[in-house]
Amino acid sequence: MNKTINAYNNILDLIGNTPLVKLNKVTEDLKGNFYAKIEAFNPGHSSKDRIAAYIIEEAERKGILTKGSTIIETTSGNTGFSIAMVSIVKGYDCILAVSSKSSKDKIDMLRSMGAKVYVCPAHVSADDPRSYYEVAKRLHEETEDSIYINQYFNELNIDAHYKTTGPEIWNQTNGQITHLIACSGTGGTISGAARYLKEQNPNVRVIGVDAYGSVIKKYHETGKIDANEMYPYRIEGLGKNLIPNATDFAIIDEFIKVTDEESAHMAREISRSEGIFVGYTSGAAIQAVKQLDASGEFNENSNVVVIFPDHGSRYMSKVYSDQWMEAQGFLDTQKVVEEQKIEVIR
Repeated sequence: MNKTINAYNNILDLIGNTPLVKLNKVTEDLKGNFYAKIEAFNPGHSSKDRIAAYIIEEAERKGILTKGSTIIETTSGNTGFSIAMVSIVKGYDCILAVSSKSSKDKIDMLRSMGAKVYVCPAHVSADDPRSYYEVAKRLHEETEDSIYINQYFNELNIDAHYKTTGPEIWNQTNGQITHLIACSGTGGTISGAARYLKEQNPNVRVIGVDAYGSVIKKYHETGKIDANEMYPYRIEGLGKNLIPNATDFAIIDEFIKVTDEESAHMAREISRSEGIFVGYTSGAAIQAVKQLDASGEFNENSNVVVIFPDHGSRYMSKVYSDQWMEAQGFLDTQKVVEEQKIEVIR
């Protein structure tokens, strides 16, 4: 008698249906109930698995991608990893233009996944020929039988989260969600999830997290890009020096800005207090939650869902490196020495 083997066909079948986990310690002094949507449970360890699989499968359905094609993308790291993973499974070549702001861990992971990687300077304008946007465009033009995912200006970025992340959150909270808090880079995650949630309940408050040095918050408020808002910042995958079409500003109620330093420390605090090993942007999201609580945004009946986009392992050379933190001026070195639970036996 043949028995069924309970196995997935490939790693891509594990994308989506990530858990919602109650936060207990990092939010214990705040009003309301707080839940993390932990996207690191995707097989590529980030929310970007969703858009990589969805956009590529749509291109296949339309006949744009065929055997032997090359997939090209602009990425701060996570989307690139997801695209490289999907490309391996489906048999495509992968070329990635990556910001130099991306951690060494991320860049090494991309190369390990078989992608050809071009590292581009982070602190140049979007239309500079050296920017990762322009480099990706050029590579697409030069590479025969290639497609450029272009996540910042691809509506399918929103659709992927509208079809998956939004419904998952609604079902996991049994429709009791009052607030969605998410970092905004391309804007696809927050826009897609918010679009679905607001269709179910227009009163759900949607708050985007932006970085100091980014133009997103000011653009949301004024409809204009203020060049004076732009300056270098350290958080990866959050904020922008251009306005992505993949952000639906109309369904986002408010943006709140967070600092590099507070976000880095908050990532560490989440990992140490909740046992959830999170990335830099997850720290930014909870920092925003704390600022919102201080402003009176929440009450005892608030059910707040915070999206944790990726995994802490991608930031070992940054926020989890005392050397990097000290180099940024983020650490009290003596305090760190006292806190560390390491003894060297000689």
